Amino acid sequence: MSEQGVAVTVADARFAKPLDEALILDLARDHEVLLTIEEGSRGGFGAMVLHLLSETGALDAGGVRVRTLTLPDTYQDHDSPEKMYAEAGLDAKAIVKAVLDALPERKDGRSRLRLA
Repeated sequence: MSEQGVAVTVADARFAKPLDEALILDLARDHEVLLTIEEGSRGGFGAMVLHLLSETGALDAGGVRVRTLTLPDTYQDHDSPEKMYAEAGLDAKAIVKAVLDALPERKDGRSRLRLA
């Protein structure tokens, strides 16, 4: 998938536990941005990914920027799923914005991201 010339790899973690540590470490090594998305609140899958990256030193070199997207820790009024995801910042538009906002600016306009 590509948005504004940015290549994106989507990896399905399938389940939170046990973490697929090899997959997560490979993604962190080969990409500038690692974004986790979950229908849970803080302290879930994204927190476990951050812990793994911290524990293994994968964040030490500063090569990957990590963002975790979760449901807000507030009450959400019932509505259509589309409206609730948009309100929570978990719709496609918000996800793309989170990735683009996390990308480092490059003077030459290039990034390390692999082309799809």
